[in-house]
Amino acid sequence: MVFDTAGAGVAFLLGRVLFGAVLAFMGLNHFLNGEEMVPYAQFKGIPFPGLAVPFSGGMLLFGGLAIALGAYPVLGAGALALFLLVATPTMHDFWAAAEDDQQDEMINFLKNVGLLGGALVFLALGSVNWPDAVGVSLF
Repeated sequence: MVFDTAGAGVAFLLGRVLFGAVLAFMGLNHFLNGEEMVPYAQFKGIPFPGLAVPFSGGMLLFGGLAIALGAYPVLGAGALALFLLVATPTMHDFWAAAEDDQQDEMINFLKNVGLLGGALVFLALGSVNWPDAVGVSLF
């Protein structure tokens, strides 16, 4: 089926572990560096930043681990896609940034758009049996 070609299962495993681990680490960072992230979220106009930062960190941590392990992939990919849909234009609004910050914000915006694309691919493949996965799913 989807992973029948030579090396496809291994490539998919490597891709999902790399993708998931990076996003899980980003989520962990929300907890480890919350004292820096909360004021930045407040500066960006995020409501209830003291709650939003750990909540979004939880979404990233759960979603990243779900993808890496292959456990509840639809929920994990959905959490990541939702986070990225909201965070990308609100936190990295390069069009409204000061001239000195526009390039950095655009890079982060585009990085998140790419990550959103990856999350959507994993969401689309969420109902397929993943090779080398924990295999726990709602579907």
